Amino acid sequence: MSESVNLPALGESVTEGTVTRWLKQVGDRVEVDEPLLEVSTDKVDTEIPSPIAGVIEEILVAEDETADVGAPLVRIGDGSGGGSADSNGSAAPAADPAAEAAPEPAAEEAPEPAQEAAPAPAAEEAAAPAASGGSDSGSDSGSGEGTEVTLPALGESVTEGTITRWLKAVGDEVAVDEPLLEVSTDKVDTEIPSPVAGTLQEIRVSEDETAEVGAVLAVIGTGAGAPAKAEAPQGEPLAAGEAESREAPVAVPKAEEAPKPAEKTSEPEQEAAPAPAPQEAPAPAPAADQEAPAESQPAGDAYVTPLVRRLANQNGVDLASLRGTGVGGRIRKQDVLEAAEAAKAAAPAPAAAPASAPARAAAPAVEPSKLRGTVEKAPRIRQTIAKRMRESLQVSAQLTQVIEVDMSRIARLRNTAKNSFQAQNGAKLTFLPFISKAVIEALKQHPKLNASFDEEKKEITYHDAEHLAIAVDTEKGLLVPVIRDAGNLNLGGLAKKIADVGARTKNNKIGPDELAGGTFTITNFGSVGALFDTPIINQPQVAILGTGTIVKRPIVVTDADGEDTIAIRSMMYLSLTYDHRLVDGADAGRFLQTLKARLEDGAFEAELGL
Repeated sequence: MSESVNLPALGESVTEGTVTRWLKQVGDRVEVDEPLLEVSTDKVDTEIPSPIAGVIEEILVAEDETADVGAPLVRIGDGSGGGSADSNGSAAPAADPAAEAAPEPAAEEAPEPAQEAAPAPAAEEAAAPAASGGSDSGSDSGSGEGTEVTLPALGESVTEGTITRWLKAVGDEVAVDEPLLEVSTDKVDTEIPSPVAGTLQEIRVSEDETAEVGAVLAVIGTGAGAPAKAEAPQGEPLAAGEAESREAPVAVPKAEEAPKPAEKTSEPEQEAAPAPAPQEAPAPAPAADQEAPAESQPAGDAYVTPLVRRLANQNGVDLASLRGTGVGGRIRKQDVLEAAEAAKAAAPAPAAAPASAPARAAAPAVEPSKLRGTVEKAPRIRQTIAKRMRESLQVSAQLTQVIEVDMSRIARLRNTAKNSFQAQNGAKLTFLPFISKAVIEALKQHPKLNASFDEEKKEITYHDAEHLAIAVDTEKGLLVPVIRDAGNLNLGGLAKKIADVGARTKNNKIGPDELAGGTFTITNFGSVGALFDTPIINQPQVAILGTGTIVKRPIVVTDADGEDTIAIRSMMYLSLTYDHRLVDGADAGRFLQTLKARLEDGAFEAELGL
């Protein structure tokens, strides 16, 4: 008896999802709530857990395929239907003897003068025996003619993607789920994993070219995958030669280096070997514009994701010095962050020396960014941001009004209550909950700021709830999660919600419905020390509030008797960008004055239990 596991609803507007990775295979046993697979939609990536315990009998939707919500993904039973897994397993040894013959002609062809053409025949010869030896294997592993890798659906409205980088070259072996290439769309940059294991026989879409969803990107054969790796003295140098021949005509010298044991242990040792040194000298020329990829492979064929490379560059971490803790020694984000923290922890010791030597303190080592003096193609997500920001300015007539607020009373309240507040609510008491509470109250009094204007229909919609959007700076870029019905929350509820959506957005755990539907936005550019800015409205809203950093300054203060004194106050600028099609300057001014009065009055003691 078996039961189907269907694709659950992943959001109000999400109608389909793409299977990015199966975490279990046919024949594996799963428990209740154990993750089965990973699914990607146009708004979120998530895992699908198993609703029952049992044995996976059949996978109905392959990786990189798209399924509608409610469609069956896999069948789980008591194991009686798992015979297909055994057949696949028995077919694999049959293919091995055929594949073992492939490395010999491949190794003989390596010294041949044909450098560019050598990898393709090797891959085709490897695939041909596999076709006869593995014809009885399951459909999951592909046919002897090769399995086509297509561009999967990457979002509901995404119709095409641009190939930004191939992570494998023709002739390279790939494993199931191993990243093949990087693709950029107008919504996301992502990696496309290999749906099957085998040898990359053909690349059909080059880097920087655009392909439609469903287009064939590459062909993977099931030939000499595992045996080629087994014969390390000959198989591995051949793969390295093929990879080099794709960038520069140095494949023949690489093949001649095959007998050297240094090649067998570690690729970075090639630079120390006296013989290859002159051969590799021409390589830096074509690799100059691929500096990041060079860094992303610090230990042999270990692949490093773009996110990890970017984190390493930002934190000054040398990837070559790291030992990856991921699968196969892969360097993960956590490895880079731990290395960066370790470097910071070690920094205070040498920092004491510059204190006693002012000359040394004034001359810290400045390492120029690797982007300096380079030209690169804008990522698709940056192109989208640019397009939408420009469209926002074109759609609405935007002005920015700035007001100064004395936050001294709130600063004192916060210092008094922050410890007890965190113990009671489980969230830190920052300035943002106070500002958010005051904004919500002001929106209820000034509905024009919590509205939408449809110029084509000549309609104004005044929203009956305050859905507060909070801009969050993440590694992927600026995202704006929404706190729905924020007007119903007290100060503690707002603090917890702000902390919750902020953490989940940074960790890529935010739900798709939580990234849409806002009626008013707050962006805190004061977190990076900015006094004020002119934020751009998040359409179709009509206003956005920017909060500057809070600084202490001498201010003229007038007391109850009209006497002026100079006092040190905690001051903050608030910047309100508004759509002049609906909101006049006087409307914006009245809203800001209401906000200023509420914050300077600082009457939040009751909500803080003081």
